[in-house]
Amino acid sequence: MIGLWNTHAQVFLLWLAVGTTLVFALPIFCVPLTWARLMGWAIPAETHLAIYFGRCLGAFILIVEVLMLRAALTGEALLATFEVLGAVAAMMIVVHIHGALRRIQPLSETLEIGFYGGMLLMVLLFWPGLS
Repeated sequence: MIGLWNTHAQVFLLWLAVGTTLVFALPIFCVPLTWARLMGWAIPAETHLAIYFGRCLGAFILIVEVLMLRAALTGEALLATFEVLGAVAAMMIVVHIHGALRRIQPLSETLEIGFYGGMLLMVLLFWPGLS
């Protein structure tokens, strides 16, 4: 199963980079509280910390987006980028399961368990270099 579609790894990265940049990275980086409201989060009266953490998270997502875009367009660091994406997906599954079990997140965040599970599966299916 791992690397079953490895010949299409760069195309997968390009589509993943475009989609996650538009849906997650840019909104969280530029307008974190607007994004949070759309996702169903209650916004506290004091928002400075939430904005700070949102922009920090958005910045790290943008770094991963650049890694994906570079690997997709040039093939450079392709395997390392897939390793990062596998780690991101696995850790985000843990984060979202934890929030779901504690019942401290909106339904949209709990549903992201499926998104990150699917992302991890796709990363494994497109894993490069296993022909």
